[in-house]
Amino acid sequence: MQLHSKIFVAGHLGLVGSALVRQLQRLGYDNLVLRAREQLDLADSTAVAHFFATERPEYVFLAAAKVGGILANATYPVEFLSDNLRIELNVIHEAFRGNARRLLFFGSSCVYPKFAPQPIQEIHLLSGPLESTNRAYALAKIAGIELCWAYNRQHACQFLAVMPCNLYGKNDHYGLQTSHVVPALLRKFHDATVSGRYTVQIWGSGTPQREFLLSDDAADASIFLMNLDSTSFCSLLGSHEHPPIVNVGGGEEISVRELAELIAEVVGFRGEIVLDFNLPDGTPRKLLDNRILKQLGWTPKISLREGLRITYDDFCRRKNTLKDSAAVSASANL
Repeated sequence: MQLHSKIFVAGHLGLVGSALVRQLQRLGYDNLVLRAREQLDLADSTAVAHFFATERPEYVFLAAAKVGGILANATYPVEFLSDNLRIELNVIHEAFRGNARRLLFFGSSCVYPKFAPQPIQEIHLLSGPLESTNRAYALAKIAGIELCWAYNRQHACQFLAVMPCNLYGKNDHYGLQTSHVVPALLRKFHDATVSGRYTVQIWGSGTPQREFLLSDDAADASIFLMNLDSTSFCSLLGSHEHPPIVNVGGGEEISVRELAELIAEVVGFRGEIVLDFNLPDGTPRKLLDNRILKQLGWTPKISLREGLRITYDDFCRRKNTLKDSAAVSASANL
């Protein structure tokens, strides 16, 4: 990408999208095309077609998605499947029609089987059953991967899908009923500390292992991939046997219980952590194999502890404007 290239960041107000915008602007890219949901509904095929025909972006980062934690996924499977399918179909198709040079689609590590071998390699996609609690969301993301793969094979497009591990960071969604584990725990421990409560309850046994990456690191990796030379980038675009996917992670894992203890320390909570064994754990372990990205020359820059401090500082600055919602988050984030 040249510094003046026209770059569309779909979902620029969300977790990954806003990190992409920060990183792109920091690097000097000055021709970013950004649209809030009120300006462009990515689920509206007519609106998306008009946008691409008018703006004709050269590079597309598809970071827009309907997202949420275990409870939100279990409660609203229709929205997690249908909304994400519409967004993917519209943006990927119009990127093809508009002759975009490259597209980067953000998937999720939940696309891999529940009991995939650890660490999970890209070849493990579709090799076993999915985790039931986020099956609808995972299937939508798998469809996005398949669509990128199909356009590459049939039309010689350069559409790449990245599979990030669990992401967290600035501009995350903190609804207690709909958010992912890091923002949910940050909110719980903060509220308990402020109100003087001695206990905080966390879901499940606390034993599942998870891998986390700050959204700024994920954005850095994505821009790194988009800027690969033609030979290196095309080597990732798959074949008739292998889809065009690359894992993006930090290479280290931590149990949910250990994560809760670390967040409690960052927040300053001094009370007791209580496990609720009646609530689901989700996938027992989910560590990505990051060898492809590492061999290309990229590694994370920010540790989990430092990233949590950055995220908590952002939460504290924004906490007065945050609103809980019983519905699925409408913000386009990841």
